[in-house]
Amino acid sequence: MSNVNDYFPSKWLKAADLKGKEPVVIIREIAYEPVGQKREMKPVVYFRGQEKGLVLNRTNANRIIQIAGSADTDEWVGVSIKLYATEVEFQGQLMDGLRVKPPQASKQNPLRPAADTFNDAVEKTVREVGDDDVPF
Repeated sequence: MSNVNDYFPSKWLKAADLKGKEPVVIIREIAYEPVGQKREMKPVVYFRGQEKGLVLNRTNANRIIQIAGSADTDEWVGVSIKLYATEVEFQGQLMDGLRVKPPQASKQNPLRPAADTFNDAVEKTVREVGDDDVPF
């Protein structure tokens, strides 16, 4: 059965794209781009291995600042975050929205691996998760 969201593709990541999953993604870059009908300039976070970007709102930006330990977006590159869908209020209406939270971190899986182990950690994550497990 088709999903109506499949008929309206978007450049931006939406809650429906997660398909009920909570993927851990690694920030690849942050761009400042025109978004929406008014073409308002907003920060957009892009993830390794993914084409769609997450348009940042203040809530998600503040959460990434907490996770990354810095408000400098250059410091966000390489940081892992977990995406999840939840009900949010937007312009007085309840709707599905995207939020971010820290992934489960441990000594074996820090949020930002040391520089000499970074590539190994990324390769291990890709092997464990696999491309088919990332729902967008």
